[in-house]
Amino acid sequence: MITMIFQLLHWAIQLYMLGIFIWVLMSWLPGAYQSAFGRWLTKICQPYMSWFRFIPPIMGIDFSPILALLVLELCANGLTYIEALLLGGVIYG
Repeated sequence: MITMIFQLLHWAIQLYMLGIFIWVLMSWLPGAYQSAFGRWLTKICQPYMSWFRFIPPIMGIDFSPILALLVLELCANGLTYIEALLLGGVIYG
């Protein structure tokens, strides 16, 4: 049961990371944010991404999505570590 919960959390994090990646790529397409999918994805991604807007763009490039994805990846790795501790698995360093 615990394994299923951890797998569901891993799946949710990976899906959210994919959503953020697509949301960032949509900035290259004119009018993509005005589509129904773009508005829905903005509602999903914007609250989390706003935490990382303290990073100013450098030469016109916004690095906040990279930090946001890095934090999500660290959370996924932390979940793997916690799962291994709880279930007595092997932890690879």
